Amino acid sequence: MHFQLEPQTVAYRDEVRAHLAQALPPEVEERVYRSGVAHDHDFALGLVDKGYFAPSWPEEFGGQNRNAWDDQVVKEQMMLFDAPVYLSETTRMVASIIRQIGTSEMKDRILGGALKGDITIALGFTEPECGSDVAAAATKAVREDNTWVINGSKMFTTNGHIADYIFLLARTDPDKPKHKGLTMFLVPCATEGFEAQAVWTLSGERTNITFFSDVRIGDEWRIGEVDGGWQVLGLSLQDEHASGWGPHLARLLEHAESWATTTRLPNGSKHIDNPDVRRRIARAAMETEVSTLLQRRCVWMAEQGQVPVAEGPMSKVFSTEALERASQDIVEMVGPDALRSYLEPTAPEHGRFDHTLRFSLGTTIYAGTSEVQRTIIAQRGLGLPR
Repeated sequence: MHFQLEPQTVAYRDEVRAHLAQALPPEVEERVYRSGVAHDHDFALGLVDKGYFAPSWPEEFGGQNRNAWDDQVVKEQMMLFDAPVYLSETTRMVASIIRQIGTSEMKDRILGGALKGDITIALGFTEPECGSDVAAAATKAVREDNTWVINGSKMFTTNGHIADYIFLLARTDPDKPKHKGLTMFLVPCATEGFEAQAVWTLSGERTNITFFSDVRIGDEWRIGEVDGGWQVLGLSLQDEHASGWGPHLARLLEHAESWATTTRLPNGSKHIDNPDVRRRIARAAMETEVSTLLQRRCVWMAEQGQVPVAEGPMSKVFSTEALERASQDIVEMVGPDALRSYLEPTAPEHGRFDHTLRFSLGTTIYAGTSEVQRTIIAQRGLGLPR
């Protein structure tokens, strides 16, 4: 077993990297930063045109029939460039679920547009009072003949204000145990009674709290069986739990090395000459390597037909906590100037140290908190009791 990339995958990675360097000029980066919205429609369409939107999907859906390693290097490069792809990722994730279990009508209505960048889908899982306990969802969907009436609210519905649909988890039977009375729906955001209000995070990202007030949708918008939503949700959480955040750490490392080797102290020496600076950078480099290997193990397992049930959470929890550690460590290394923001002309490395520090604090929550990940590792990986 080894995780070195094959020459053809390296060539594909370099092709993707060249496209991103051209498609993400400073003005796009600044617009995304100022708006707090990690989506750019023209950029997403550019990915579709190049076949980078869903490279492992069949060609008839707009993919390139590429293998898991090619798919992985696309994801790595998107993170490394901090590309505005979060809404594209959630759209592709839900499209994958529809492709697996959706009705023929749902597939015809959604898949083509989603893979062309014409349809976008945000996630509606978390609720204001539930935190990481997604199964405690209280948003209700009540059936009236062939119509569902939805009432409730969702928190952290990122991109819910610009998406076309919300992939919604709702309670359809309050008398069943909490994991067994849930159903998944695809709710058109144009439906009367839907509203999204902005919530701003520490990193400057805009997310939303969304409200569903007597939202009425037909049963054709249901995904999966009635009261079978937890099984449907599991398909999406499996992908999220196997996420790796090492490329963000690699980008931070690049900026730290650049700062240490190009800026000088009053006596003319460079920061890299300081043993403490070299130690901090070396530690970040080691954790970047571990994060990369943990994520690539998940890719290797998927290629072998194995599900990285515990290995995915291992990748996620280590890489996000390593990013948080390194961000704090490097800000301490650089000193007060590291807290100058992206839009401050005197900020070292264009303000990346400040932004990455603030961004890193949320990554241990995204796609399931570190506590949730450790629980999965303990119970499903090690076989420990609940």
